[in-house]
Amino acid sequence: MRIFLTGATGFIGSALVPELLGAGHQVIGMTRSQAGAQALTAAGAQAHFGTLEDLDSLRSGAEQADAVIHAAFDHDFSRFVENCDKDRRAIGALGSALAGSDRPLIMTSVTGMGGGGHGALATEDVFDASHPNPRIASEQAGNALLEAGINVSVVRLPQVHNPWRQGLISPLIDIARKTGVVAYVGEGANLWPAGHLADVVRLYRLAVEAGERGARFHAVGEEGISSREIAQALGRGLKLPVVSIVPEQAAAHFGWMAAFVSLDLPASSAWTQTRLGWHPSGPTLIADLDQARYAV
Repeated sequence: MRIFLTGATGFIGSALVPELLGAGHQVIGMTRSQAGAQALTAAGAQAHFGTLEDLDSLRSGAEQADAVIHAAFDHDFSRFVENCDKDRRAIGALGSALAGSDRPLIMTSVTGMGGGGHGALATEDVFDASHPNPRIASEQAGNALLEAGINVSVVRLPQVHNPWRQGLISPLIDIARKTGVVAYVGEGANLWPAGHLADVVRLYRLAVEAGERGARFHAVGEEGISSREIAQALGRGLKLPVVSIVPEQAAAHFGWMAAFVSLDLPASSAWTQTRLGWHPSGPTLIADLDQARYAV
């Protein structure tokens, strides 16, 4: 297939390009820069200039393709609500280019959208259109396209990691360096799910090849790692003390990350594994944190 990939030069996208090419697909990778275009060309992909804000560029990329994987997202969390709305518009534009066909659109969400709250295990069959997290905008947009007859499915992400990056854990490293301690809230028993980058990109490939209308897949290799265990791994790597803080201190210590650090978000991928024959085998999150290069 010719696959249009947004976010093609990002953390996930740059690993997804060789995964798709290695399986015999052609890749049209979206980039906003000349350097990105050169990297895509060197990797064997076709570069397509565009941005999430330029809906015409999204539509024109999708029109050239047999399938679309939307892996891009603006991770400026100081503008989180605005960026979720931007993703809603981007998904709508991509879907509009696929109207009247069965060409699949694989969009991206997060595993928390499949949770029942209060630490309940998130599963693929759960969709709460009134979820309070602004990220629900992406799945609402996908559902609107489904109702319009577009072939949409979703890959929901946990904390995606390798030894160089670890999702929302990477900002915790910056905070620890700034404050001189690695902190967790309360007992640190809340859980975050995780998936190794190599496993995650393989799942995207399997999802686009399956083209299963309306499916939600969880890219989860580990159902949940406690925030205390994560903090202890960071403490070892950064050689900093690990401390517990009370919830009332979280905003002052973590800043914008305070909204995330206490979330209890365990997630399952049992259905995904059975449905796609996907069996995650990459290193664990803690193993990658122990192998991370912490020197500035």
